[in-house]
Amino acid sequence: MSAQMHIVGSGRRSTGLLLRYVVASALALVFLIPFYAMVKTALSTNEEIYTSEFTFWPAHPQWQRIPELFADPLFLAALRNSAIMAAVSTSLSILIAALAGYALARIPHRAAKPMFMLVIIVLLVPATTAFVPNFIIVASLGWIGTLRGLIIPGLFSAFNVFLFRQFYLGFPREVEEAAYIDGAGFFRTFFTVVFPNTLPFASALTVLGLIGSWNAFLWPLVVAGNGQGAMTVQIYLSSFLTAQTFDYGGLFMAATISLLPVLLVFFILQRFLVAGIAATGLKG
Repeated sequence: MSAQMHIVGSGRRSTGLLLRYVVASALALVFLIPFYAMVKTALSTNEEIYTSEFTFWPAHPQWQRIPELFADPLFLAALRNSAIMAAVSTSLSILIAALAGYALARIPHRAAKPMFMLVIIVLLVPATTAFVPNFIIVASLGWIGTLRGLIIPGLFSAFNVFLFRQFYLGFPREVEEAAYIDGAGFFRTFFTVVFPNTLPFASALTVLGLIGSWNAFLWPLVVAGNGQGAMTVQIYLSSFLTAQTFDYGGLFMAATISLLPVLLVFFILQRFLVAGIAATGLKG
């Protein structure tokens, strides 16, 4: 009797596992539909884009749009600027947030709690309220049309500081105390002991930061001005839609290519994403 119940239980578990895989596969296909539509439109002719008849794949894929796109120096400059902005702003933002979060969680100072409350207040204030003051500061410093104007105003992230502070509250003190016994100070302990053990969590925030920086549009649009020195990929994509022309094929091809770096970073660091956010905790 027990053997039969074991067989029935195993069969139910196998059926449940198969059902979960079927549902997950179906949802994955649903989420992939926008990517399929983007690639299909990028390779379709103008006639196929505007037609009302559905075709699964273009009859004559327009692969020549890829070399034409890379032959445009504006597109290459936009890719370079977006890569620099995303890499520099994300890495410096993570480092600053990690230092601030560690200081708020570990350094005993009477200003620690007021500073943390100030971080919470900044976190609650809508980011759009700082848009005009940031633009005035950047313009007064002569950073319009430069990468400095794109990167520096966004280096501080109250959200990242809050998450790092929560993470370090749960970090084992024994590891730090061993470094203190060896004569290390706060900075040496942080860079040699604490931060290396924070890399999986920091990688999760790096993914979110890179995606946000790469997809930023409004701030780069305002700061870039009329020059090309600060043009990003998102601004370049908007050039395909003007009052006179609508080049949907070129737009979707450029969007597809500009999406590849973000997907590559996501696939490399995706295993840290959920685990890193879950590791923050809600204590303290």
